Amino acid sequence: MRTVYIRMGVSLAALALLAVAHLGLVDDTGKAYTEEGFKRALITFGIVRGLNGVISVAQGTEVAVEPVGIGVTFTPGEILDPLNDLIERFSWVVLASGTSLGIQRVLLDVTAWPWFAALVAASIAMALVLAWWPRPVSAAIRRGVYRLALVLIILRFSVPIVAILSEALYAQFLEPQYIESKHKLEQTAQTISSINQEAQQRLPGTEEDTFLGGVKRAYASATGALDVEHHIEAFTRAAADVSEYALNLIVVFVMQTILFPLLFLWVVVQLIRRAMQARFPGYRQGSGLVMPHERRSPGP
Repeated sequence: MRTVYIRMGVSLAALALLAVAHLGLVDDTGKAYTEEGFKRALITFGIVRGLNGVISVAQGTEVAVEPVGIGVTFTPGEILDPLNDLIERFSWVVLASGTSLGIQRVLLDVTAWPWFAALVAASIAMALVLAWWPRPVSAAIRRGVYRLALVLIILRFSVPIVAILSEALYAQFLEPQYIESKHKLEQTAQTISSINQEAQQRLPGTEEDTFLGGVKRAYASATGALDVEHHIEAFTRAAADVSEYALNLIVVFVMQTILFPLLFLWVVVQLIRRAMQARFPGYRQGSGLVMPHERRSPGP
């Protein structure tokens, strides 16, 4: 009687999986979450490339002033060069994350492919038939069919599940960090652009070669020299902000699109290995299926 209940439970679970696969609820949810992650990667990549362009323009800015005969040159490239390297690497991380999400989207289409779904359904149907077949069947055939059905079920649902769990991880732990860091990077890009425009506007103008013109040039040069220190401090603060929030976004994308999928891939591989090594119920004539631990040892 106990084996009958086990068969009934396994059969109902298999039929439920077939219904879920046929309705496509898991697939639709996984595709929607993957699309959201892909859009986030594209938006972030655009912000990063825009920030890279602003920094490159700022690096080419050089303002020279000579207050009281002392030359001062404002060259933000020395400050922003390490930051530009970080942004370049960050753009590669975002690109790799987008590629990972694109691969997940393709795998979702493969697992939801009608022919693959039909193969999964056929394997489950064969396993159910063998589970309720009243006559003895070769143990090798039974194990082969059961293992094939279990492996195909794992492959069928693994990709949608990893997409759903990845988005759940993002929504629960990473979304506030992503929103804040993205907003701060946009603000910092605007700040660097404004500082760069102000620095360029401080270039000494051409005044008439008169006493009044000389006074104006000296005054402009002196105030420009004072602004040099202000601009250097502003660029330094902006560089620190970009570094902090870029690293935060790197953590978000690496965890959601690289580390977590790799961890789940390892889990899937382990599940498949266990499925290939699993011991399934045998068959004893006259009494139906028996569990492996219920088999009696042969008599003397």
